[in-house]
Amino acid sequence: MAFSSYAFAQTKAGDVNTFTLKNGMKFLVMEDASIPNANMYLFYKVGSRNEYPGITGLSHFFEHMMFNGSKKFGPKQFDNVMEFNGGANNAYTNQNVTVYTDWFPTSAMETIFDLEADRIANLSIDPKMVQSERGVVASEKSTGLENSPWNRLNEMVNATAFTEHSYHWPVVGYQTDIDNWTKEDLERYFKTYYSPNNCVVVIVGNVKTADVKKLADKYMAPIPAQPTPPAVNLKEPPQVGERRVLLQKELPVPYMIMGYHTPDTQNSDYYALSILSDILSSGNSSRLYTALVDNKQVATEVSTDFGENFDPNLFSIYAVVAKSSNEADVEKAIDAEIEKVQKESVTAVELQKIKNQKLIQLYRQLETINGKANALGTYEVFFGDYKKLFDAPEAFNKVTAADVQRVAKEYLKKTNRTVGVAKSNVE
Repeated sequence: MAFSSYAFAQTKAGDVNTFTLKNGMKFLVMEDASIPNANMYLFYKVGSRNEYPGITGLSHFFEHMMFNGSKKFGPKQFDNVMEFNGGANNAYTNQNVTVYTDWFPTSAMETIFDLEADRIANLSIDPKMVQSERGVVASEKSTGLENSPWNRLNEMVNATAFTEHSYHWPVVGYQTDIDNWTKEDLERYFKTYYSPNNCVVVIVGNVKTADVKKLADKYMAPIPAQPTPPAVNLKEPPQVGERRVLLQKELPVPYMIMGYHTPDTQNSDYYALSILSDILSSGNSSRLYTALVDNKQVATEVSTDFGENFDPNLFSIYAVVAKSSNEADVEKAIDAEIEKVQKESVTAVELQKIKNQKLIQLYRQLETINGKANALGTYEVFFGDYKKLFDAPEAFNKVTAADVQRVAKEYLKKTNRTVGVAKSNVE
């Protein structure tokens, strides 16, 4: 299958209507009558990178608080009202953004606007609710660290890989900060980052742009803009030597993470690195799976992670060591596969296969209204313009084998990485 943009024929950049309210809140609207429903995504440009010691975890905490009462809708009423009107919702927080998602019948769109506007404009920061949610977050933190070896190991790798940038601390925050946020901390943080001018709203579904604009003017426009949030000026200095961290934890087998520093999403190397990630770990025929799991049988699981980020972050490789092996053998096998790409590059067939997979992934995402909303918002926020979504097929298509070899050489080198291992206590 040739890698081309034909699959995007039914969804074009021209199908997206945009407008920005006087308070700075930007809307992307795509009319899609395929089903009688709609999605609303609200991308707030705030994550753990915007925090500092003393208030770590506040971005994640407000994801909880946004469901715990406002002026018009009391605690837990957000979910109740939405469900009564046939809707559902979800939310997530990461290092870069906090995103709220609403799915609903088109007939309930005004109710959704009412709900969202009320919690942006009039969120209740009631001390009793704050204290209750502190406990919920603390429990979530301790449970997550206890139940998954990956969580604590990831935290330790990030804390070691980043010495100056705010990607250093975990999204959930430090327990001492969770215990000691003040009401003033919460009010200041919310006012700064939950401002309409710090939010991109995407609505896709059986709607009319004129109706969305009318509701936005009624419910969102009266919310006052706030000063532009302070820029994150922290820059991680170049890493000039390999770093290692060991987590001693009772485990049946060792777990391993290798994190390599890589550029932010708007860097021109993003597409080559994304393809490299898939060449290494996408599917059972990928290089790492074939070498480590099938052939050498030194690992039972292996994967990579390379996502969207506002600032330079990590290209990570994850592996679970086989019972018959050890972490040293796994590391040696991973290094061997990386060195092959660095010395020999990748084959034309291999590269084309990944390009085809990228096209299929993009096309499948645009088959649903939820996928469209998420993709449009992601490209608007991380790539700087939703229109770049429709340029993505060609951007991937332009990547050459030489590009993949070059980024492997430049970024996947030992002096640029942090290696984390979790395993049972050793004497």
